[in-house]
Amino acid sequence: MRSNAVSPADELGDESRQFALLLDSVTDYAIYMLDPRGYIRTWNRGGSRIKGYDAADVIGTHFSRFYTARDVEQGLPLRNLETARQDGRFEAEAWRARKDGSRFRASVVIDPIFKDDQLLGYAKVTRDITERYKAERRLQEAQQALMQAQKMEAIGKLTLGLAHDFNNLLTVVVNSLDLIDARTRDEGIGRYVLTAMRAAERGVLLTRQLLTFGSGQTLALETTDLNELLRENIELLQRAAGDGIEVRLALADEPLVADIDRAQFEAAVLNLVSNSRDAILPSPGIIAINLSCRQTRDPASSHAGTRPFLTVEVVDDGPGIPAEHHQRVFEPFFTTKEVGQGSGLGLSQVFGFASQSGGFVHLRSEPGQGTAVTIHLPAREH
Repeated sequence: MRSNAVSPADELGDESRQFALLLDSVTDYAIYMLDPRGYIRTWNRGGSRIKGYDAADVIGTHFSRFYTARDVEQGLPLRNLETARQDGRFEAEAWRARKDGSRFRASVVIDPIFKDDQLLGYAKVTRDITERYKAERRLQEAQQALMQAQKMEAIGKLTLGLAHDFNNLLTVVVNSLDLIDARTRDEGIGRYVLTAMRAAERGVLLTRQLLTFGSGQTLALETTDLNELLRENIELLQRAAGDGIEVRLALADEPLVADIDRAQFEAAVLNLVSNSRDAILPSPGIIAINLSCRQTRDPASSHAGTRPFLTVEVVDDGPGIPAEHHQRVFEPFFTTKEVGQGSGLGLSQVFGFASQSGGFVHLRSEPGQGTAVTIHLPAREH
């Protein structure tokens, strides 16, 4: 007696049926056919999983629907098909759009299908590589942050050595000027001595800024509420900004308590306000000082977890800083100002103070969009 049971091989049917079942079973790749003009002819479950469309949604529609609006405006969909036709294959990584409007990073392959030199259509394969792309970007950012931290550390060590030597020379100069001033009764010589003393005092100030950048300045830590400290200093900061520039202070809703060197903190904020003023002038403008507490991590410490940082953000509506200067603005003596308009030590003092306090500084700026410099300081542990 013959069995009426259907074998698995019979269930699969002919070769074309088997191939269709194979493609539809693949869920990690969107695999589908296009006609020569780019209209979708077939669809698999991988396409539904990755892009969010059912077969009924897309079959008969143009595959450009998966591209971003900007790519469509630039004519990329048809250009990619033409590249595949002429070169025998098109491969790329780019952003694509899902049904819900969200974007994903796609690895795309388009192969032309010919029969007797006639183009029948295209085979298109898309893979979602968003997580890999994000991981690679995070790794690149961590590597760049580490390289920047190592460079700044090396510059700091060099600066520290130079600052100590320069400070020793200034000590000799200042002591000698004191002796000359004490032993002379000539008013003309006294005026020269006074001028020299003022120049030496300026040199001492520069040395202190260099020592701060190189973490060679001993910090006198005090438990301080940053809200109260900046409220006390707002008049000084407004005077430093000058006429025509408004300084707006936005305090946090809660006390922001940190162990800081008050004098160094005040100098850092004053340096930022002065830099913003110089960027805005001669036009009128606004400098905003915003205080908050954020849960974040030091970008130079790739293995560190997030922790609470107290932030002081100084924002101006000036011309902004070109992207090619972002990595260098905190280096000693680097400045985008004209010769004679700045020492290039203001931001390096801010960087040194934040680093020595256990925090970091973040710069955000675009040409024509102003500049924001944020000091991050570790919140005091209760």
